[in-house]
Amino acid sequence: MVIFTLFFLLYLEYKPYANTSHQITSLTEYFFTIYQFILNQTLGIVHEGGHGVCYILPCPQFIMVSMGTVFQWLFPLGIAYYYKRKGNLTAFYIGLFIFGISMDYTAWYMSTAHEGAFLPAHKSFLGVDALHDFHYIFSTLGVLAYESLISGLTRTIGYLLMIASLIGMFFETFSNKGNKN
Repeated sequence: MVIFTLFFLLYLEYKPYANTSHQITSLTEYFFTIYQFILNQTLGIVHEGGHGVCYILPCPQFIMVSMGTVFQWLFPLGIAYYYKRKGNLTAFYIGLFIFGISMDYTAWYMSTAHEGAFLPAHKSFLGVDALHDFHYIFSTLGVLAYESLISGLTRTIGYLLMIASLIGMFFETFSNKGNKN
């Protein structure tokens, strides 16, 4: 619980998608940066895997573009669901926490939809020019003008999930379930 609380506080300060680069000044920030890098690369691989499923199966383009985010969100939700079924509430809350991070990162990606139909290589997970998922999705649905509202709501839900997970971890850590006094 303490580690995830620290991660949340550091996450608010040093978002993985912040445009400002800075010098790492402490050991804590160094470990946080490594942990954050691993987490974001994992979610990025899962995201691209979602698109890959539709490269194998004959999916319409809208479904293919959407599957990246669907997979990116289902991965931590699947972990949370698995551990909830097993009765491990701490691991369940960790899965929800990671889902909150995934939602926040998706909110950032949504907020860049207005920049155009193509994502430049320096912003792309794969390092190549690519179709911007949310420009395509929002344009197709006719909601591109509401990009900031949609991304803001997504970010808020992500933060609320992270906070709710921390509260759940706190109560799970300090509950008296094993005490029969």
